[in-house]
Amino acid sequence: MTKLSFEAVETRLADLFAAAGASPANAASVAWALVMAEADGLKGHGLSRVPTYLAMLRSGKINGQAVPIARRPKPGVLAIDACHGFAYPAIDLAVIELPALAREQGVAVAPIRRSNHCGAAGLHVERLAEQGLVALLFANTPAAIAPWGGAKPVFGTNPIAFAAPLAGRDPLVIDMALSKVARGPIVAAKQKGEAIPEGWALDPAGKPTTDPAAALAGTMVPLGDAKGATLALMVEILAASLVGAHFAFEASSFLDDKGGPPDTGQLILAIDPSAMGGHWFGERMRMLAHAIEDQDGTRLPGVRRLNLRAKARAEGLEVADEFLAG
Repeated sequence: MTKLSFEAVETRLADLFAAAGASPANAASVAWALVMAEADGLKGHGLSRVPTYLAMLRSGKINGQAVPIARRPKPGVLAIDACHGFAYPAIDLAVIELPALAREQGVAVAPIRRSNHCGAAGLHVERLAEQGLVALLFANTPAAIAPWGGAKPVFGTNPIAFAAPLAGRDPLVIDMALSKVARGPIVAAKQKGEAIPEGWALDPAGKPTTDPAAALAGTMVPLGDAKGATLALMVEILAASLVGAHFAFEASSFLDDKGGPPDTGQLILAIDPSAMGGHWFGERMRMLAHAIEDQDGTRLPGVRRLNLRAKARAEGLEVADEFLAG
């Protein structure tokens, strides 16, 4: 293991992705997202993704030279084509352009198609909340969850992320996959040769398993059982049907270089609180945060993540040598 600063890890990763065929801008976008996820303790979306990202890039499953394209079919809609590239540059474009549209219209939305793995979804809505917006992101992913009562995966783990500004503080960020755990920790467990807890996943025969390889070949247990499977269906509609992306069961894997581009989608919604007819939002958010934090043993979602990020900035990131070797 090697301890390096954020900047050193970002630079090394950007060099790796550029050498594998990504444009400098795309390489930098991906490197930033992976470093931030790693720092936030979301290791399944951090440096553990480097080998598969590089493999997809070298095989052409990801177009490293893609430049996302934005259209304005309606005043409040920023329709983005990720052009089979990494998701991050397309999301960066949404984060740059959505705030002005949201302030003009009150509400703005960015559907993103022909996309890929979007990593730690909370990072993206956090950047919008830092600009004073309430934001939601829905993303569909390759098939991993079966309809409740079924055994064949139809839905992805389909993360939902939400962020809202808090005056004088970091934004409130909620980020959750619709499986009991995201697939990232299972991928990381497989890479380390570790078992996973029972209750996370089912093997291809529909039986509980602690073997990460069997879990990745089988299905994920949905968060909240039938309710989680229903929410995953909702995300498929929002991030695939509306957007024009592949459904989960049509998408190729995020975890290897086999097949064509996954063509998954994201939908990002940005809301300007000041457009709601009053100036109560900041005070109401302060009161809500106080009501939560006033109880012993409670904290706002995302506080642990922010603490880990601050520690990583101060002390550097512990990086396994193989993640930086390319």
